[in-house]
Amino acid sequence: MIAVLGMGLLGANFSRALLERGETVHVWNRSPERAQALVEEGAVAFADAAEAVAGAERVHIVVSDDAAVDSVLALAQCAPGTLVIDHTTTSTRGALARTARTDIVYVHAPVFMGPSNARDATGLMLVSGDRERVDRVRPLLETMTGTLLDMGERVDAAAGFKLMGNTFLLGHIGAMSDLMALGKALGIPTEEAVTLLEHFNPAASAPARSKGIAAGDFSKPSWELVMARKDARLVAEEVAATDVRLTVLPGVAERMDEMIARGHGQDDWAVIAKDSLLP
Repeated sequence: MIAVLGMGLLGANFSRALLERGETVHVWNRSPERAQALVEEGAVAFADAAEAVAGAERVHIVVSDDAAVDSVLALAQCAPGTLVIDHTTTSTRGALARTARTDIVYVHAPVFMGPSNARDATGLMLVSGDRERVDRVRPLLETMTGTLLDMGERVDAAAGFKLMGNTFLLGHIGAMSDLMALGKALGIPTEEAVTLLEHFNPAASAPARSKGIAAGDFSKPSWELVMARKDARLVAEEVAATDVRLTVLPGVAERMDEMIARGHGQDDWAVIAKDSLLP
């Protein structure tokens, strides 16, 4: 029997996928109606987390944050030695603290998934830490995801890489928001503005571009920083007389100004990442 604690979009669909593979699944949620909704699909719902996990071969947790994970673990009162696999996006500190617990065997396995990925066993799942623990959970997790990415022995690596990935996602959406904001300021309908991305998709170059940045050589510019800053100024000027608000570009422009003041104006514009590099 497998217990799943947390019936949000991911937790509910992880449960459905387990049921479809013939597993016996106990489900629990702080709001019991969400767990109850899976009964007709074959799950056994519990109002008490401790009852839900009693006798489980493993427990999956999918909740909102560190505080929620700790609260659920306190409610569940898992038996000594219970394997607990936590898919929640958490802090690195929290992942370290929970992995250090001796009463349970805790593994942090955050995901880059939407609800459909959880249901179809696609998407990306991260894991890291003690090799014995990772080897133990690997065959279990590989059935739940498209790719299981092992981030190595560092216990908090999975948590850290999940946060780094989300950092890129947040910036990506912020940049798209600014694209649409400029379109609005120019009187270009949003549906028309976004057609640009059908032909011009800078995100596709992220793997190659990031490797170039990591190398730390900005002396051969593809776009000089001063010229990139000029274009950032032009965007700001276009929106200045409107009620449009830019989300990401003002912070980028501020960083450009700092690096130009430090003498990097003729370097590649990616030099704004220079201080972020760790050898």
